[in-house]
Amino acid sequence: MPKATTFKAIALAATAAFASGAVLTSAPLTAHHHKAKPAKTQPNIVATAMSTGVHNTLVTAVKAAGLVDTLSGPGPFTVFAPTDTAFAKLPDGTVATLVKPENKGQLTGILTYHAVAGNVTAGDLVNLIKKHRGSATITTLSGGKLTARLSGDTVVITDAAGRSTAVTQTDV
Repeated sequence: MPKATTFKAIALAATAAFASGAVLTSAPLTAHHHKAKPAKTQPNIVATAMSTGVHNTLVTAVKAAGLVDTLSGPGPFTVFAPTDTAFAKLPDGTVATLVKPENKGQLTGILTYHAVAGNVTAGDLVNLIKKHRGSATITTLSGGKLTARLSGDTVVITDAAGRSTAVTQTDV
């Protein structure tokens, strides 16, 4: 039986429903020297999601949950982000219901279930899986658990209910 390890989440962030998607990351800019140069800013999760053209539903959900400021902050965050195509596979009316103001708490829980604190690259995740003999348990910002495994060269994420999805794009 493969040994699993836990990757602890220690800050707030967000993302959405569990289906095929991308891994979006953000990290704070660090200064290695202090010359008077204009600081470069690294895109945050929200700006990155808006720029892809395939995460529009995710952005709508993040806005409805009131998590834009959190995800526009310094981070770093890693988000297992579903695409618009993944959201379209949900039962009719699911997204429309979740983005209603009265469902903000439930939506926030769903979004934070798919995010972790830290800049976790695909390479980091693969190394963690290999280090722990094929399985890595990730604690999300909501306190939930995701399990990461390799299927060939593809990272597969499984939620607590046993639903699995392949990560289709990494380090966005």
